[in-house]
Amino acid sequence: MQLGIPRERREGERRVAATPDTVRQLMGMGLEVLVETGAGDGAGHADAAYRAAGAAVVPQLDLASLDILAHVRPLDPRTAASLARGAVTVGLASPSSELPTVQALADNAVTSFALELVPRISRAQSMDALTSQALVAGYRCVLEAAIRLPRFFPLYMTAAGTVPPARVLVLGAGVAGLQAIGTAKRLGARVFANDIRPASADEVASMGGTFIRLDLETAEAAGGYARQLSSDAGTRQRQLLAPHVAQSDVLITTAAVPGRPAPLLVTRGMVEGMRPGSVVVDLAAESGGNVEGSVAGQDIPIPTADGTGHIILVGLKDPASAMASDASRLYAKNVANLLALLVRDGKSTLDFDDDVVAGACLTHAGDVRHQPTADLLAARTAAAPMAGPEGAR
Repeated sequence: MQLGIPRERREGERRVAATPDTVRQLMGMGLEVLVETGAGDGAGHADAAYRAAGAAVVPQLDLASLDILAHVRPLDPRTAASLARGAVTVGLASPSSELPTVQALADNAVTSFALELVPRISRAQSMDALTSQALVAGYRCVLEAAIRLPRFFPLYMTAAGTVPPARVLVLGAGVAGLQAIGTAKRLGARVFANDIRPASADEVASMGGTFIRLDLETAEAAGGYARQLSSDAGTRQRQLLAPHVAQSDVLITTAAVPGRPAPLLVTRGMVEGMRPGSVVVDLAAESGGNVEGSVAGQDIPIPTADGTGHIILVGLKDPASAMASDASRLYAKNVANLLALLVRDGKSTLDFDDDVVAGACLTHAGDVRHQPTADLLAARTAAAPMAGPEGAR
């Protein structure tokens, strides 16, 4: 069976779905690995390193001849339609926002596995790409804040006087948030955090942060994810957070609800109440943003309420890709570990009685197996006639 590793073509994406190390692991499964020229350049893996590991480096992948395609970013509909019928894909799929691609995969009878759908169970931890990439992103967002903050993170006691430590507030204590807490603490800041899941208090403490308890309803969904707060509770949350935001030198927001736009945690007015020179980093900017007005890939100066200065609002874009070497190291292992469940002795072994295989499967044999995505596609199809001339009127 031939496994293809493409050069990612989305602007800003530097990660790769296989490294020379995982090529050896994949070949041990009996796979023939084809790597597109330059696929690993952004992550620091030269074509020669792939050849040395045993892969064939080709100028361009022949999609129609591949048995398996492993990728990082979601495929586009054209790529999905170019694959051989019955081929297998493994990668990030963003199914709720990439419905045309999902439809193309189903129409072409491609068996696609979305790493976002890997069940959050113990035996699937080594395949959990959301966790591995969130770890990278959480680390990165603190570095982005530190280089923009016009003061030190740690406490310094010098002959010229004492420099107090920066105060960092992290909203959201999932994997990215906990990594942000730990990184800011290692840099010497005083770190505070809040999450709508009460169980996260102990995790925050274990990373050296101080948990801020708010008088709010709990909001924990299946699998340990946060769920969306009601409108009234969201308003109350922002009111309670406002004084903590105002006291912070750095605010980092990492809250996300899978399959939905990021919840609004911080209004512009809350940002305007911070001290001049403060920095806000919105890790969720690409999915709508936790902070009002954040734009992915942009630094936006926000005037303070008293007009004495500005706060910098940073909308992060591709944070994991910005650290492509280690992000790819982790991601490629996630891909290889999932493939180990799908391939044995060079042959496909799709066991849909396996909870991980069944849970991660997005499309198979012409069907969309992930029910929430199937429901979205059905709703989209039902609404399609409204887009015609009659609907336009």
